[in-house]
Amino acid sequence: MQALRLVIAEDSVLLREGLVSLLERFGHTVAAAVGDAPALVEAVREHRPDAVIVDVRMPPDNTDDGLRAARRLRAEDPRLPVLVLSQYVSQGYTAELIAAGDRGAGMGYLLKDRIGEVQEFVSALTSVVEGGTVVDPEVVRQLLTRRHDPLQRLSPKEREVLGLIAEGRSNAAIARRLVVTEATVSKRIASIFTKLDLPQAPDDHRRVLAVITYLGS
Repeated sequence: MQALRLVIAEDSVLLREGLVSLLERFGHTVAAAVGDAPALVEAVREHRPDAVIVDVRMPPDNTDDGLRAARRLRAEDPRLPVLVLSQYVSQGYTAELIAAGDRGAGMGYLLKDRIGEVQEFVSALTSVVEGGTVVDPEVVRQLLTRRHDPLQRLSPKEREVLGLIAEGRSNAAIARRLVVTEATVSKRIASIFTKLDLPQAPDDHRRVLAVITYLGS
């Protein structure tokens, strides 16, 4: 992976400095390491980094300031890769970040404990910079244990379509594979969204959320 220019936003001084040291050890440059959300926005505008690593809960409000700052930055530059760190599993954060990642550049959501697994953390950053969407396996596991397997509601044909979506195939490719029309594929996908309780919403990408459900079931 080529050397990156990064901006880090983390209110814990020890963790922030640890991230700086870790990433520089892998040959990356940390253009700025800040401790609050407003400073993050200013640093990104000033340094134009290749990617941003940001904590969810940060000053000034210590709620979801980091996440809101990340949304603001992505609105200004949809191509900006963002790797979000959190201490806790949040279904709302996960769904939002997965959807945001599919609409633009790479997006990731990792628990802070994952930083200690250095190779996994650096690999996640690599995937995000390359345009991927990365969700911590523990996040997926916890979310899935909170509900029954929703795939039981799908018909065999709908499961087949969802499996092909998970492989990254377009509607046209799925239609060719199954020897059906694209209209039929679209109809089955609409049924999948309904049965998986994924209503249309401006902040969610239902195709990605359906794949996450499929992979975890």
